[in-house]
Amino acid sequence: MAKPLLKPVGGTPPIISTDSAFAEAVSAIISGTGPIAIDAERASGYRYSQRAYLIQIKRNGGGLHLIDPIPFAKSDTAKAQIQKLNDALADVEWVIHASTQDLPCLREFGLAPKLLFDTELGGRLAGCERVGLGPLTEALLDLTLAKEHSAVDWSYRPLHPEWLNYAALDVEVLLDLRNAIEKLLSDQGKLKWASADFAAILAAPPSSPRKDPWRRTSGMHKVKNRRELAIIRELWLTRDGVAKEIDLAPGKVLNDALIIQIALAKPNSLLELTSIPAISNRLRSEEQKSFIPTWFAAVARAQALPESELPESKTITDAMPPIKVWRDKFPLPYARLTHARSAVANLGVELAIPTENLISPEIIRRVAWLSQSDTALIGSSDRVFERMIGFGARQWQAELTAELVAAGLTNDQPLLIPEPETESESTETGLETPI
Repeated sequence: MAKPLLKPVGGTPPIISTDSAFAEAVSAIISGTGPIAIDAERASGYRYSQRAYLIQIKRNGGGLHLIDPIPFAKSDTAKAQIQKLNDALADVEWVIHASTQDLPCLREFGLAPKLLFDTELGGRLAGCERVGLGPLTEALLDLTLAKEHSAVDWSYRPLHPEWLNYAALDVEVLLDLRNAIEKLLSDQGKLKWASADFAAILAAPPSSPRKDPWRRTSGMHKVKNRRELAIIRELWLTRDGVAKEIDLAPGKVLNDALIIQIALAKPNSLLELTSIPAISNRLRSEEQKSFIPTWFAAVARAQALPESELPESKTITDAMPPIKVWRDKFPLPYARLTHARSAVANLGVELAIPTENLISPEIIRRVAWLSQSDTALIGSSDRVFERMIGFGARQWQAELTAELVAAGLTNDQPLLIPEPETESESTETGLETPI
């Protein structure tokens, strides 16, 4: 039975919130040896921003440190210390679990790793069945971690002692976990693949803003016309501005269900707006009551738009159509896709690597779709390899899968297999999409 790890070996350190304490921590970390373990806590679901509200760092010989980033946001002294830390650790590996979640807020604070080891991704490539920090620690180190505070509001001050203990445990054994995963990867001949993926994470540019993000409002299927769409758009954009200004999660300012209800009601006065039952219930809060005129002003702006300025009810893009329509409307690329996807899935099982880590399902779909116009792809592993790299595949991924995908493209009859339920798809389609 795994041994519970209830607190760090040296105890939970005090939180660092002054320039002098921060400078001491930086000096201690620099004096240590080997990689550093680092983690960050955000207030997702509570705040609009994705900034870090706590940063945990541990290094062998350098101690374990809990840093409150908030007091240092405008501190020139802290900025100098952060640069000092970055310079000293430029050739040092930073160990992060699920790094794509934490890298943006770490970089916002000024911390910029040059070398990365992601224990979550490493666990996936090593074939571990469960890759959360707790399950990996239990499986590979025979230790259990307390995770009961994972969803708390880390923007709350002062932070509770039990929260700090939980946060410290996130990095307490992360370096040991890294070593265990590295051994697995090395024994399986996958360490070079993992290193390439870690480097790609660091090199990846920031995600592009979504086009018309308001169209992702939950409940859009209830909307019947372009005027209602205009109200949703105006409310969504207004809510986003308010949420950003007061740094509160948009859903806590005005949730999607209320946006839809207001759009369907199309109120023409404040009285009509406040008569909507769900809005009426929110009037119990003085803070919410103060926003009512703001929401009505947004509705009024949408109501005043001429027909020519209303959002289109259907969007047309040059992106691929959703996979669910391929079987009936695009049978040839669908047939090719089923064979290519099945071959890659079989290889994933053989290598004990999840298919999405072996090669992005989106890349396989794009190659299959493109094969209609680029017939040189059919049966040509070299041509498929080039396209995969162009679509963002890593070298090792394309080397392993290009031949399988190229062979799959030679088929014109589909495999009779159920559609996978786990593949994510772009919401942008190449067809007219009803609201």
